Amino acid sequence: MPPILALFLTLAFIVFLFASDFREKPNVTSALWLPFLWIVVSPGSRFLSQWLTIFGFPMGGVTVEDGSPVDAVFYLCVIVTGILVLQQRRVTFIKFIHNNRWLALFLAYCLLAILWSDFPYVSFKRWIKLLGDPIMALIVLSEPDVVVAVSCLMKRCAYLMLPVSILFIKYFPDLGRIYDQWEGRPMYTGIATNKNELGFDCWILGMVLFWHLLQVLQWETRKRKREELLLCAGLLCMNLWLLKMAHSASSLVALVLSAGIMLFLGFRWVDKRRVGAYICVGVMVCILAGAGLGLFGSFIHLLGRNETFTGRTDIWHLLWNWNVNPLVGTGFEGFWLGDRREAVQNLYPGLNQAHNGYLETYLNLGGIGIVMTAAILLATYGKSRRELLRNFEFGRLRIAYLLAFIVYNWTEASFRQNAFPFFMFFLVAIDLPKSRKVVPERVKTPLHHNANWLIAQAKSNNGFAG
Repeated sequence: MPPILALFLTLAFIVFLFASDFREKPNVTSALWLPFLWIVVSPGSRFLSQWLTIFGFPMGGVTVEDGSPVDAVFYLCVIVTGILVLQQRRVTFIKFIHNNRWLALFLAYCLLAILWSDFPYVSFKRWIKLLGDPIMALIVLSEPDVVVAVSCLMKRCAYLMLPVSILFIKYFPDLGRIYDQWEGRPMYTGIATNKNELGFDCWILGMVLFWHLLQVLQWETRKRKREELLLCAGLLCMNLWLLKMAHSASSLVALVLSAGIMLFLGFRWVDKRRVGAYICVGVMVCILAGAGLGLFGSFIHLLGRNETFTGRTDIWHLLWNWNVNPLVGTGFEGFWLGDRREAVQNLYPGLNQAHNGYLETYLNLGGIGIVMTAAILLATYGKSRRELLRNFEFGRLRIAYLLAFIVYNWTEASFRQNAFPFFMFFLVAIDLPKSRKVVPERVKTPLHHNANWLIAQAKSNNGFAG
C-alpha cells in the first residue's frame, strides 16, 4: 500500500474513533482533554518541537541542558491551565497535602534537591515540568466519575497513539524505526522515540483497556456491550502487535502481571480484605521458584534475555560505584547532565538512564530519596487497599498498577519526570476524596420560605371558599 494512502486511511480511522467517542457522550468534562494533550505530546510520544520538525517546522538543535523553548512554553501553558481548572473545582494545595503527605514531602524534597545540583536552573525547569504529572492526575481524579474518566482518557490516547504507531512502523520507517548502532538491527519505536517508550505505552494502554474490558463484560445493554467489546478487542489486538514489535520484555511482564492481578481480584472467592496476605504469598512463591527451584534463569531465557538483563547488570555495577553523595545524591534530575553524562556515554553510547528506578533515584536524590520512595509506595499500597473496599473497580486498577510499577522499575527507570509510567503512578497514588455538594443556606432558605407561603395562601383561599 502506498504510504500516502495508508496515511489517509489511518487519519480516517482516527476520525471515526473520535466521532464514536463524541456520540457516546461519556460522563466527563471538556477539561479531560488537558491530560490527553499532556500524554500524547511527550510522556507517551514525542516533544512538541519534535512533532513540529516532522510537520516541516524545524526548531533547530537543542542541548540536553537547555531543552527547547517551544516545549517549555507548551508545558507551562498546559500546567497553568490545569491549575486554573483545579482552582475552579476547589481542589486546593492544602487539600492535596492533607490527603497525600508523603507525595507532597517527596515533591518538596525534589525542590530542595535543586540547591545541590550542578545545573540548578535546569533542575528547576524539570521540577516545574514534574508538577504537571500530579496536576493532570488531579484533573482526572476530580472528574464526576473517576472510573469513567480514566477509561475515557486512555481510550482517547489509544485512538491516536496505536494507529499512528502502526502507520509509522509499517509505512514511514524513518519515523517509526531506529537501528542498533552496534548490530544494525531495526528497533521499532512507533509514535515514541525508542522501543522502551513504545513498550511502556503498550503496557499502560493495554492494562487500562483490559480493565475497561472487564467492566464492559458486566454491562446489560446488549447492543452497546457488543459494540464496546468489538472496540476493546480491536484496540487490544493493535496494542499486542505493537508490544511484540517493541520487543520490550519489561513492559510485557508488567502487562501480564497487572492483567493477572486484576483478573485474580475479580474472583468472588477472593477476600479483598486479605490482599496483603495474597501479595506476601505471591512474593514467597516467586522467590522459591526462582532461587529454590532455579526457574529464574529459565524465565529470563523465555523472554529472550540473559542473566545480565541485556547488559543492565554491568551498567548497574558502574553507576552504583560512581562517586555521588550517598545521602542526598547529585541533585534533582542532576546525574545525567554535564560531564557525568558524557563520561558514562563514552562507555555506553546513548545511555541516559540507569535502567533501574531505585538506582536512578539514589543517583539523583541519595539515600533520603530512596527512603521517601519506599514510604510513597507503602502509602500508595494502603490507599489502594482501602479503595479496593470502597470502589472495587478503581481499587483493583490501583493495586495492579502499583505492583507492576514496582516490578517494572527493577529494569527500567520510571521514577522520573516526563515519563508516562510516572504520570500513571501519580494517578493511582493520589487520594482525592469527593467533597459533598452543599447548597448554600442563603439560596435554599428563600425558596423554602416562598414554598411555605404559597401553601399557606392556598389553604387560606380554600377555607374562605368553603
